[in-house]
Amino acid sequence: MDCAVEESDIRRTLDKIPGIRSLNFQLGARTLAIQAPEDVVEAAVAAIRKAGYESTVLSQGADGVSGDADDHDHDHGAGVKRLAAALVLALGAEGLHFFAGDVSALKYAGLAAAALAIWLAGVETYTKGIKALVRGRLNINALMSVAVTGAFVIGQWPEAAMVMALYAIAELIEARAADRARNAIQGLVALAPEEADVLQADKSWKAEPSKDVPLDAIVRIRPGERVPLDGIVTEGRSAINQAPVTGESLPVDRTVGDPVYAGTINETGEIQFRVTAAASNTTLARIIHAVEEAQGTRAPTQRFVDRFAAVYTPAVFAFALAVALLSPWLLGIAWLDGIYKALVLLVVACPCALVISTPVTVVSALASAARRGILIKGGTYLEEARRIKVVALDKTGTVTEGKPKLVDWTSLRGGDDEGPVARIGMSLAERSDHPVSKAIAQGLALPVSDVSGFTALPGRGTEGRIGGRLYALGNFRMVEERGLGSPDIEARLKEHEAQGRTVTLLADDDGVLAIFAVADTIKASSKEAVAELKALGVTAVMLTGDNLATGQTIAAQAGIEQVRGNLLPEDKLAEIDGLKKRYGMTGMTGDGINDAPALARSDIGFAMGGMGTDIAMEAADIVVMNDDLRRIPETIRLSRKTHTVLMQNISLALGIKAVFMVLAVLGTATMWMAVFADMGATLLVVANGLRLMKARLAA
Repeated sequence: MDCAVEESDIRRTLDKIPGIRSLNFQLGARTLAIQAPEDVVEAAVAAIRKAGYESTVLSQGADGVSGDADDHDHDHGAGVKRLAAALVLALGAEGLHFFAGDVSALKYAGLAAAALAIWLAGVETYTKGIKALVRGRLNINALMSVAVTGAFVIGQWPEAAMVMALYAIAELIEARAADRARNAIQGLVALAPEEADVLQADKSWKAEPSKDVPLDAIVRIRPGERVPLDGIVTEGRSAINQAPVTGESLPVDRTVGDPVYAGTINETGEIQFRVTAAASNTTLARIIHAVEEAQGTRAPTQRFVDRFAAVYTPAVFAFALAVALLSPWLLGIAWLDGIYKALVLLVVACPCALVISTPVTVVSALASAARRGILIKGGTYLEEARRIKVVALDKTGTVTEGKPKLVDWTSLRGGDDEGPVARIGMSLAERSDHPVSKAIAQGLALPVSDVSGFTALPGRGTEGRIGGRLYALGNFRMVEERGLGSPDIEARLKEHEAQGRTVTLLADDDGVLAIFAVADTIKASSKEAVAELKALGVTAVMLTGDNLATGQTIAAQAGIEQVRGNLLPEDKLAEIDGLKKRYGMTGMTGDGINDAPALARSDIGFAMGGMGTDIAMEAADIVVMNDDLRRIPETIRLSRKTHTVLMQNISLALGIKAVFMVLAVLGTATMWMAVFADMGATLLVVANGLRLMKARLAA
């Protein structure tokens, strides 16, 4: 199964077999997963072999055939030698035919050389072509088989040999070029080392195969080494280059408690981490699997081309037959000349370039996206993203960091008491597990004092004694209950709350000592992403479960003009439906469980994969691995580039064929010219599609 044409041939063969639940083609691995009862699978395998394709069952279970081939690269070595010999023989046949004159021995030698060249170059084509004709199928192999055989029979044996040799060489070049696109994702496999340095029970370190390392094992990574598995850092600090997995251009700092991903590069310090995923289930492995699955789904343009080719090929065959039978009568030419014209038409008609143009382009674009940390789950979403008119954005974890930070604090005592007051607040906050208290502690980052009698006050805050004096750190309710509120404090609180901040107060028995303001800060990339969406003509709308004031504050910082606040999951669904009616194609971006329904309801759902929940990523159509909103406009730009390349390829393929079909009818095109036109068109569309692997998507 070397190309999309043969995939379509196998698909049509299996579509007639009842009981098959699904077919998942993987051209890159040259595998087909069939979901069906065991007896149906056996019938399917028999049908594939009957259609002219050798098949091997990799694995078989209750749900049918599944598995991956051990070798994802196509072995072209033997084919190159065989085709080189065929080309030499074809050239020899041409030479013998040219110089033979009336010498019968030279003619027969040329005839033998041509026949041997056709056999060496065309044995596979003939095998598949004859079986296709027997089954009433007019595919590429059938066309070439008829054309070459016809040319040989009417005495054009040197040309028949050269056409078959050049066609086979073109097929080989096409397969190699297509492999380059298909194997772009497989190249990610090599990013994860095959061995990991694992801590043993006796505290020694031992290199073990990554696939055998159990969960919760401790692995050591030195500077310059690649991370073999996913995990959580348990010791050390380093800068990690995550570009291979998330597409981030700059290294990120990783310390105790931070995640690391298989395939990333440790750049500065030695670290140890606890393994959290088996080798077959790492983030990198899931990316590869998901993109391979995406390659198995056909994009809308590909489905259209397949349907078109299914009509186009028989139509051209019928036209060629009409030329062979009618042109001698209508134009008064010799029968052999009419047949030759028809054979040229058959060679020109081969839809190789047309059919290969879409899968190579789509696979190249999927690979390009994956390298940028954009995981697109199918060609449909890749193509449709260009039509997005509005993108709904969740606030927390999508537009914002999703982690509260200390953004402001004020001592109400002032003067020399400011330092001691901050240290008291730090000492109480450091003891609490509450996210707001953690944010205060991380923001102050001061030495702590001894705290005695530390107590959590549910719904209010904490309290404890420092230096024999009782202090409390909590919300305004706690302060009011202690009778320590004042108009000045309330005014300060309202000022902070208007900016979407959460306020925490530090107080003793005499009054409030300090005010700490914590907020979820906007991501550095969000404002740029919204500006890029606007430049693309896409409207950004914020949908948040937070209060409207907080949402408006964050939206203003990001440049988002429309905000909907206080939304429950079902409210977000209603908003998505409203945006669809108002704007058309609607995208939704989120990261939480509460975003999953809206992600599923939208035309195209984008999940933030770094901090996102598994449910959100499952519901989404596209996953952004590094949580960078700029990947949304990048995806739209990639979709538009992909559509442009697809249209260019289809126009090239059909345009070149149209020109040569006219030349064939007029009698000015030869079979040589026809096969070169077919080869040239194929190579042009493949090269054009491969450009997407290096496409620049920055604004």
